[in-house]
Amino acid sequence: MFSAFHLSRYRRSALSLIAIALTLSACNAPPTSTLPVAPESASGYRTDLQTRYASRHMAAAANPLAAEAGREMLRQGGSAIDAAIAMQAVLTLVEPQSSGIGGGALIVLWDGKAVRTFDGRETAPAGATEKLFLQTDGTPMAFTPAQIGGRSVGTPGVLRALELAHHKHGRLPWAKLFEPAIQLAEQGFPISPRLHQLIASDSSMRSSPDMVAYFLNADGSPKAAGTLLKNPALAAVLKRIANEGPDALYKGAIAQEIVTKVQGHANPGSLSLNDLQGYQAKERAPLCTDYKRWQVCGMPPPSSGGIAVAQILGTLQALETRDPRFALAPLKPVRTQKPAGTEPAPEAVHLIAEAERLAYADRAQYVADADFVPVPVKGLVDPAYLASRAALIGDRSMGVAKPGTPPGIQVAYAPDRSPLRISTSQVVAVDDQGGAVSMTTTIESGFGSHVMVQGFLLNNELTDFSFIPEENGQKVANRVEPGKRPRSSMAPTLIFDRQSGEFLATLGSPGGSQIIEYVAKSTIGLLDWNLDPQAAINLPNFGSRNGPTELEKGEFSAELIQALKDKGHSVSEIDMTSGTQAIVRVKDAHGNASLAGGADPRREGEALGD
Repeated sequence: MFSAFHLSRYRRSALSLIAIALTLSACNAPPTSTLPVAPESASGYRTDLQTRYASRHMAAAANPLAAEAGREMLRQGGSAIDAAIAMQAVLTLVEPQSSGIGGGALIVLWDGKAVRTFDGRETAPAGATEKLFLQTDGTPMAFTPAQIGGRSVGTPGVLRALELAHHKHGRLPWAKLFEPAIQLAEQGFPISPRLHQLIASDSSMRSSPDMVAYFLNADGSPKAAGTLLKNPALAAVLKRIANEGPDALYKGAIAQEIVTKVQGHANPGSLSLNDLQGYQAKERAPLCTDYKRWQVCGMPPPSSGGIAVAQILGTLQALETRDPRFALAPLKPVRTQKPAGTEPAPEAVHLIAEAERLAYADRAQYVADADFVPVPVKGLVDPAYLASRAALIGDRSMGVAKPGTPPGIQVAYAPDRSPLRISTSQVVAVDDQGGAVSMTTTIESGFGSHVMVQGFLLNNELTDFSFIPEENGQKVANRVEPGKRPRSSMAPTLIFDRQSGEFLATLGSPGGSQIIEYVAKSTIGLLDWNLDPQAAINLPNFGSRNGPTELEKGEFSAELIQALKDKGHSVSEIDMTSGTQAIVRVKDAHGNASLAGGADPRREGEALGD
């Protein structure tokens, strides 16, 4: 399945980044006391990436070995979801800090006729209560003591979601999709510079004997970039999953070991065999909204990503309709000497950041698992409501936005003031039949709960719930409840031509609570500024989570920063480690369609096609 050429090419590309990776700092400092440290630290900016083109099919992932696995499935006639399953299996091995079979995923899929979404978000165990992250004195726990151990582990959902999507839209046999990952786990893969850096910078790893044995040398030092890492335990698990289906994880010996390690940890959780056996992935109605001449489709709750991206785009459209001075199309990025090569116009940064403040304010107030909380989804994306929100945007920054009052509110909730963290990965694919997928997949923070079972890591997804269940007598919508799915920022996205209905693009990004900013930026780059996918992804990251206006460190000119300050922005320059992947359908002068793909230069990804 994987030739020596593929592995040697991966080693060469990985080793070329070692010099950069080893000079980077171990962690990011939070921009303010109220915003979280990035879930994964920066590992350099690649300047060698160019848009890739293909005529038949394409796959893109955050690691080239995963992208190669996806392309291999497409070459064998597989569907987009087949490619996504193969990429997820490989990512479990080569990018264990970000995602894996011990975590969850949200999937947006185009089958050529309709958009479908699959919810594989983790759930809180039946034994969890809203006081899960409160100390004995009633104050919330610090993040790391909550994260590390069994307390934070939710019921994994990714395999059940992939199973559900494959049952409806897969073309290749389930077992075949795991062959690349099994081969790599048995034969080994070279540790990438990014993985090496994240191992070296993880201060909690030494509390996990399994992680120490796997990731560290006998003297306690992190295994060097380029070291061949084998994982026979994971290979055995993947073989069972390939032959038995997801039941291999949710029932029997593997499930029992998961429960034993979670409940037996020094910081124990309540995950049980009943929780694992009872987990169900769900197909949900997609959230599709109009943006100018396009239709943008994303994930509904428990994700806040689909709502927030729709709100940002809808607010910007309403703003432009109200006053043509605020049109985005003329504000095209300009060339700079920075690594990214371009920067947006100051006015564009101002307008997009202001729209994001409004969306993040609503997100904290209203969005949670809609199976437990009446989320006013239609009201939040209603054009009239967004026009009223757009009226709050002017020539100067509003600073901190307040949540609005969308139609359809049934219950008053307190705003969620908990930390915003999540470690994620992203895959996209387009198949020979024109089907497409965007899947964002996660184990929450870097290396999840640090509980390792037979070669894979368990999530710490429960820390995506609010640590504070109520405030001033009002419940927080995203509080912990048994069986509930924690709110997510993941924003897998598909874009269509609104008039013809033709598929145009699939994209998404990891990056914690900043995912929304990254997806909004890339979408605007593709649609308003007519950039190719690589150029849209390369654009410096920026935005606001309803705090300071955040700019990617080292990527913006002094003139732009001053222009924002003159508009009243509080500016924070920080690492913004997106991992955006995008595939766009393009046409030449003769109307012939092809595919153009891009991967984020801030990580190790690649877009591959034929």
